[in-house]
Amino acid sequence: MKALILAAGIGSRLNLKDIPKPMYEIAGKPILEHNILLLKKYNVTDICVTIHHKAEVIKNYFGDGSQFSVNIKYSYEEKLLGTSGALRAVLWFLDKNPFFVIYGDNYTNINLDEMLRFHKSNKSITTVALFDKNKSLNSGIAGGVIVINKDNRIISFTEGKGSQSSGYVNAGVYIIEPKVLDMIPEQPSDFGKDIFPKLLDKGFLLKGYLTDSFVLAIDTEEALSVTESKLKEKRKS
Repeated sequence: MKALILAAGIGSRLNLKDIPKPMYEIAGKPILEHNILLLKKYNVTDICVTIHHKAEVIKNYFGDGSQFSVNIKYSYEEKLLGTSGALRAVLWFLDKNPFFVIYGDNYTNINLDEMLRFHKSNKSITTVALFDKNKSLNSGIAGGVIVINKDNRIISFTEGKGSQSSGYVNAGVYIIEPKVLDMIPEQPSDFGKDIFPKLLDKGFLLKGYLTDSFVLAIDTEEALSVTESKLKEKRKS
């Protein structure tokens, strides 16, 4: 199985001038390294990383991935393509099998094996990892809010309302079937704003995988300060 890590973000709200946002260090390692090691832990070793801002910092640090016992390819975005638009640029990397998509600026310890078993058993076109924002390390996270029914079927997806609305929050980890690629337009697009609503409108089955794993989203300096403090408390407990 392959994985695409979205690491092309600029991180302007964090005032990061010398490094791209996914290279911000948490617990002594860049967030992107945590994500790569997470994939390796679950034997996902064929990885493509999207890059844009300060791309050379990422490439110089990770190289071809051999020092981490994984295989890393890169997709440089001259202009940002969006979370889903990035997939159009990596068709050369993907195959006819489902694949993981991970947001490179999220730090999590989600069990990818369990998520994959859930995905296969439900036969959904996409599985989205979800968490309860009231139980997360960063309860003020402003990600997409997802409403599911009793069978974990996703029935609505609202982008950018994570700190204001009830519902589960997008953890930034997906398992996607290749058929979704047919729904992605040539122009830049976003999963939450464009692709997930389109799939729901067309009646495709999207499932939410509920996780109690921690999720630390690197959004703003204030949120980062709060969540880092909570992470330190969690390690002591």
